[in-house]
Amino acid sequence: MIERVRAVLVTADDTMLVIRRTKPGIPKYWVLPGGGVEASDESREAALHREIHEEIAGKADIVRLLHTMESEEERQLFYLARIATWSFDDRTGPEFSAEGRSEYALEEIPLTAEGLDRIDLQPEEIAHVLRGAISAGGLAGEATH
Repeated sequence: MIERVRAVLVTADDTMLVIRRTKPGIPKYWVLPGGGVEASDESREAALHREIHEEIAGKADIVRLLHTMESEEERQLFYLARIATWSFDDRTGPEFSAEGRSEYALEEIPLTAEGLDRIDLQPEEIAHVLRGAISAGGLAGEATH
C-alpha cells in the first residue's frame, strides 16, 4: 500500500500554506504540501519533514495527526503543523524539475471557512475535515500556541 503524508501548515498569521496545481485541460485545484513515504524515511513524520523541505524549503513543527484517509491502494495521513519559515524559490523536490509536471504555486490562504471556500482543496474529504475543525474553533489556536 502506498502511504502519503501531507501537512496543514499554519503560519504565525493564522494562514495556511497550500499549493495551487495548474494542469492543461483540468480546472486548477489546491493540495496540501507533502508526498510519498519512502523506504529510506525513518518514520512518517520524517517523511513529512523531508517533503516540506523539498517542496517549500521549510521547517515545521508537527503538532499532531489530524486525519487519515484510506483506500485499497493508498493511505494518506494529514498532520497539523506550525511553520515559521519557508522559501518557495529554494524548493528542491524532483517534481519541480520534471518535464510536463504542470505548475506548482505556493499560496497563503486564511485559515477560515471563507478562505477554504475560495479554493478547490483536494481531496475533498480533507477540505470537509478542515471546515469542521475551523467551525469548532480549533485549528489556528492549536497550531500557533
